[in-house]
Amino acid sequence: MRISTGKPKRTLFARMRAGIPMNDLKCEFLRRFGITAQQFNAIHVGLEGKIASIRERLPEWIAEAESRIQRAERVIRILSAREPGSEKLHQKKRRLGSLRARLAARIVDRDSGRVRLCFGSRRLFRKQFHLKENGYASHADWKKEWRAARSGQFFVIGSKDETAGNQSCRASVEDDGSVTLRLRLPDALASDGKLLVIPGVRFAYGQEEILQALAASRVVFSQTKTGKPVRRREGVAVSYRFLRDWKGWRVFASVPARPVPIATSHLAGAVGIDINHDHLAVAETDRFGNLRRALRVDLNLYGKTEDQAKAIIGDAARMIVEMARERGLPLVLERLDLKKRKAELEVASPSAARKISSFGYSKTISLLKVGCFRAGVEGIEVDPAYTSVIGAVNHARRHGISSHQGAAYAVARRGLGFSQASDRAGGRPRQPAMAATSPLPYPRGIGRSLYGRSGRRFGGGSKRRMQRMPGREACESRPRLCSRKRGHWAQPGHCRRNPGTRTVGRTVRPTSSTTFPGSGMVVYGLRNG
Repeated sequence: MRISTGKPKRTLFARMRAGIPMNDLKCEFLRRFGITAQQFNAIHVGLEGKIASIRERLPEWIAEAESRIQRAERVIRILSAREPGSEKLHQKKRRLGSLRARLAARIVDRDSGRVRLCFGSRRLFRKQFHLKENGYASHADWKKEWRAARSGQFFVIGSKDETAGNQSCRASVEDDGSVTLRLRLPDALASDGKLLVIPGVRFAYGQEEILQALAASRVVFSQTKTGKPVRRREGVAVSYRFLRDWKGWRVFASVPARPVPIATSHLAGAVGIDINHDHLAVAETDRFGNLRRALRVDLNLYGKTEDQAKAIIGDAARMIVEMARERGLPLVLERLDLKKRKAELEVASPSAARKISSFGYSKTISLLKVGCFRAGVEGIEVDPAYTSVIGAVNHARRHGISSHQGAAYAVARRGLGFSQASDRAGGRPRQPAMAATSPLPYPRGIGRSLYGRSGRRFGGGSKRRMQRMPGREACESRPRLCSRKRGHWAQPGHCRRNPGTRTVGRTVRPTSSTTFPGSGMVVYGLRNG
């Protein structure tokens, strides 16, 4: 099957940039390329979607480039003082130059309204300059793959007022449950017939939803305002995308998603998630904000392909959403700023940069949201400000869990509207609106209590310095009004400005941990002491 709308799509994009009216372009393209009006509409809709996504992402790309430039300039200042004239400093300066050039080009595109779109991917386009390194024997081999990538798919748009939800590709259900597709060919390829019949199609995912959409088509009789009878068809629009890869042609069908009724309630508690590059930390709370259990779902994504990483993240997201649905609890996620995550690559070590690059934060968040939508689980997004610090200081040591699980616990409590103050003084909840929208300011001294002077987490200071800090774990509940005197912190309950907040004997310590083989989940059992 040799069907492609690649050339009409590229030509339409060039003519749209020239400012030619769409009605004139439609008449011209129907005659020039021998396509139907519905096929032209599908090409136009696909292009408009790509252009809109690029324009929406352009301000984010500019902000991301500015953040990376600031990080790179900071690293260059440090290297200029420590390693002047080194090769590393030279490469960092080259990197800074490329970032500035990229930022300048995107600012020009934003001001002029220009949209840059490469059909076939820029990565494949740049491979022609390094043929041997990318496994090409000649430039002709690369050009063959380049043309296949630029014309390897086409889209058939659906309509709810057409038979089987589509005019150009109609599907019929057979007795054995398979689907037969009748694809309307362009006039330029219709020498042997206008229809191409594809029998025995079965969809690996969503077969039941597609069959329900095909069965929803019906004929409705109504009247106009003047009383004239009208016969029209109502149903569900079914769109198809045909994609060619190294195995052959594949077809993807899409139907409008139906929302599932919410089956969870925050009155029963919440499930909080802390997203990390190598695992997902999960914490479950009751309706009072007390910790029930802490889980860890490992994600081994380093060295995996994009499809393999998506499958691993999808399995983990499905497991967490299913757990929340069975317990009737909403899922609380962090509203992450992905620009900051990408800016970390400028100062990260090579191994850490590879780990961050191999993990898709946006992909994880989207899969969790999709899982919540399909399972009827309420999704709550909260501000991630200082959740890692609060989890490490307030919850990790007290509950015997990791700092990431403590962050997930802090996320769950914030989603329920509870206070993020230290639980040692009672942990009474604040007003939900204030706690959810206004996170606590950064507590003074937490950075030193976490990392110490040597930079090691939880006790990086010297032994003598630790002796000057009696009750070191009490630093997490240090009142803001107390001041530091002679190298130690004023303890709660021993300050005139903060009377009556002495720590009482309440502890929670872990008793056991169970690892489920194959799932990568560790469940910690907790008990009060």
